[in-house]
Amino acid sequence: MGKFIISKRTNGDFQFNLKAGNGQVILTSQGYSSKPSCENGIESVKTNSQDDSKFERNTAKDGRCYFNLKAGNGQIIGTSQMYESDNGMENGIESVKNNAPSAPVEEETHN
Repeated sequence: MGKFIISKRTNGDFQFNLKAGNGQVILTSQGYSSKPSCENGIESVKTNSQDDSKFERNTAKDGRCYFNLKAGNGQIIGTSQMYESDNGMENGIESVKNNAPSAPVEEETHN
């Protein structure tokens, strides 16, 4: 089962990653100035990931594929890794759809 991991960037912003059951990052958020805003972003992913029209499929200049997940207002709430093929990208989108709704939220801990 996948999970959301909240972490703090070096500039103090919060971000989240959605990781698949195998630990691979399948979606990364923008930076948020507060933890509650970051948590709201996670809730937005859980909701919007179930609507295929919210996934914007793109091709980078180097030919690799990636996707953005957008909120109802059109704002990007998460971006995928780069994929070598359209098929890989579509598998990534399916992974977000399958993992996001029930994924628990954890905070990254630093030892």
